[in-house]
Amino acid sequence: DLLLVKPALAYLDVIAKIKQTTHLPVGAYHVSGEYAMLKAAEQLGCLNYTDALLESLISIKRAGADFIISYPIKDILCAL
Repeated sequence: DLLLVKPALAYLDVIAKIKQTTHLPVGAYHVSGEYAMLKAAEQLGCLNYTDALLESLISIKRAGADFIISYPIKDILCAL
């Protein structure tokens, strides 16, 4: 059994609260809209996509997620 929070970034506080109250693994789903938001901001020149992507994933992990499901897995692996 596990618990999965979707969307991840909008519910970091929920992830943290769930992590405090259960012993089950807590996952986070980094949804396509969160990915699209970062890509659009990059295209507009508002941010560095790779830095923002890694920062968003780190914030999900810091909130307490034991695992993260994310659309841009290839981008993540290339950045590491």
